Amino acid sequence: MAKPGKAGESAAGKKAKLPPADEMLRYYRDMLLIRRFEEKAGQLYGMGLIGGFCHLYIGQEAVVVGLQACAKQGDAVITSYRDHGHMLATGMDAGGVMAELTGRIGGYSKGKGGSMHMFSREKHFYGGHGIVGAQVPLGTGLAFAQKYNKTDNVTFCYFGDGSANQGQVYESFNMAELWKLPVIYVIENNQYAMGTAVNRASAQPALYKRGESFGIPGRQVDGMSVLAVKEAGEEAVAWCRAGKGPIILEMMTYRYRGHSMSDPQKYRSKDEVTKMRAEHDPIDQVRSLLLGNGLADEDVLKVIDKEVKDIVQKAVDFAQESPEPDPSELWTDVYVEA
Repeated sequence: MAKPGKAGESAAGKKAKLPPADEMLRYYRDMLLIRRFEEKAGQLYGMGLIGGFCHLYIGQEAVVVGLQACAKQGDAVITSYRDHGHMLATGMDAGGVMAELTGRIGGYSKGKGGSMHMFSREKHFYGGHGIVGAQVPLGTGLAFAQKYNKTDNVTFCYFGDGSANQGQVYESFNMAELWKLPVIYVIENNQYAMGTAVNRASAQPALYKRGESFGIPGRQVDGMSVLAVKEAGEEAVAWCRAGKGPIILEMMTYRYRGHSMSDPQKYRSKDEVTKMRAEHDPIDQVRSLLLGNGLADEDVLKVIDKEVKDIVQKAVDFAQESPEPDPSELWTDVYVEA
């Protein structure tokens, strides 16, 4: 894995000026909400209250929180099946997300989509997609619509290191650069795809270089640092809004849990995970910066911690109180050609 920088340093390794306290606290709160929500989702899965597949985002929170801090109204987000964190970061209601995970009518897809298939037109979140790499051409299409409609919005198209070798990714790169589409391809390189280390599966493991043959610029970023992600995101957003076409951001991140809840994780040691969490955890980095620079004290952080726990518990209560979909829902939301 590319060596992450120290907390509070820029990509160049220089001491960065910290954002204001309210901004740092927002990063802390948003990442903590994703962490606590995912931990609870893991518990509910273990209790049998969540069925099907469930891919947790624990460890990768800085990526989506940092990039959403660069977004504006109308910017689109599309991602893979590891999507709960992206939903929460775009402002989707935790109760609606949890209800969907548990298959309840109060969920974003009326309990019919589950973990990998929920959407929000209001928040411009276009899924959660279960087919590996399928979101990349779809995200490219979203960017095409933005340019066609003459907006200055951009599309954040997330995919992982495992998807990076898909042929449809390169077809999308070609069209995006040919038509100068405003799409930021975010490769969340969490090192292991489904369970194979990136250097065992990719002839070119520097994934940010994958667009070079098309003329697409790329940058590798410390995805465990929300500040480094925000800095890179601002540059990428400015590039796309200026009409210069697509750009690739390879976020060097790390998931603490398995590929999915059924993953025994035999491809890496527990010591490796423990070391990464102890030295580079994205939430702990922000916490240390807040306390170490006098931007907040323990009492302030305790209030945020309680607020987040309350939000997650209310989400669970809402999900459990929401009824299961009526069997008649099988016949709704289905496209039938006349």
